[in-house]
Amino acid sequence: MTGTICVAPRDAVLASGGDSATFLQGQISQDVEAVEVGASAWSLLLAPQGKVEAWFRLTRLGENEFLVDLDAGFAGALVARLERFKLRVDAVFEIVEGWQMLSVRGSSGGSDGLDPVRAELRVPVAWPGFEGVDLLGPEVSLPAGAENSTAAMEVARIRAGWPAMGRELTDRTIPAEIAGLVESSVSFTKGCYTGQELVARIDSRGGNVPRPVRLLEIRGVGVSPGVEITVDGRVVGEVTSAARDRSRGVTVALGPVHRRVEPPAGAEVVGMPATVLATPAQRPSE
Repeated sequence: MTGTICVAPRDAVLASGGDSATFLQGQISQDVEAVEVGASAWSLLLAPQGKVEAWFRLTRLGENEFLVDLDAGFAGALVARLERFKLRVDAVFEIVEGWQMLSVRGSSGGSDGLDPVRAELRVPVAWPGFEGVDLLGPEVSLPAGAENSTAAMEVARIRAGWPAMGRELTDRTIPAEIAGLVESSVSFTKGCYTGQELVARIDSRGGNVPRPVRLLEIRGVGVSPGVEITVDGRVVGEVTSAARDRSRGVTVALGPVHRRVEPPAGAEVVGMPATVLATPAQRPSE
């Protein structure tokens, strides 16, 4: 097996009840009716004002049974948000404890060598430049002889421009700030859902947002989330994720940057020279 492999905790929520599909259809950005049994799709749960409450993968287990998986630590907030909008509907949301996710990204992009891994779900994943597979369940663990490459997986995530809850995605985030997020997680043909207005309005204006999330390469070490990004002495953004890419001798980072800064552009991060780059989803198709 080639590529980068990592196992980490993953939150999971089981949605069930006779009204669960109808209720979710009116709450989340993905077209629930279009997700077939056994299939998965990414979706957003938005506040009424259109800001991000949660980003997750929805897997349909049955006509009115779904499995939601999302970054660890955010299931409670997702369930609380859904419960606030329930009114006399048969929909139950139960946090499933103890789940792990084994992720493989890289050159093989497949599941060679993963057959012995016991998983409830095996889902293909397409990070830009780092395609692969996720295996999820309570008994998921590393295959024999495999190294848990947490640091390398974080570098891959950042280089792919793949957002993380609590970092690139917070209650201040506009979905269109993350290139590719709306395209992968929003249906423009379904009916109304909570938070739809802002998403539709920005899309009608070409997707322009004040601070799109960019990729940065920083020539130095010791970069932490929250530090400022400056251009010509002016603050233009802040770092939300950072990791050392030892193979290239730089720190890679993500962060929202003012739209007047067109990549590639020189910048500074805590006094260290940096380059602001487009994420893969922001680059023209070849």
